[in-house]
Amino acid sequence: MPNKIQRGAAALAIGLGVALFGAGAVAQSPAAPEGATVYFISPQDGDNVPQTFKVQFGLSGMGVAPAGVDLPKTGHHHLLVDMAELPPPGKPMGKDIMHFGGGQTEGEVTLEPGEHTLQLMVGDKNHVPFDPPVVSEKITVTVE
Repeated sequence: MPNKIQRGAAALAIGLGVALFGAGAVAQSPAAPEGATVYFISPQDGDNVPQTFKVQFGLSGMGVAPAGVDLPKTGHHHLLVDMAELPPPGKPMGKDIMHFGGGQTEGEVTLEPGEHTLQLMVGDKNHVPFDPPVVSEKITVTVE
């Protein structure tokens, strides 16, 4: 059975972990490579698409690397669906965003019928947006 010191040390370690890595943790946004742009190859703004469709991502001025890989001037894609605002800077993007952390340059998306907005954003190895954000124009698709 752990003594009071061991229990206290364990509680301190857990508390410190929550303080450093909890939902409120703030990471510094990495500097975006100069001239970096992300864009949609497909679909295009105004396209009609089936419920499940392929999204192809384009990126220039920087490279693509999987999440967790620390290479200069690289990041990976995130797809924002029907989001009114960009994710906050300095924090990893959350579960409300589609992460393509394997370094994918395309992915399959399934959405409910109707009109939807899509926007791409590049995050660093820790899913943190760059500063300034490397973000595409917002496009609108109609899911049939």
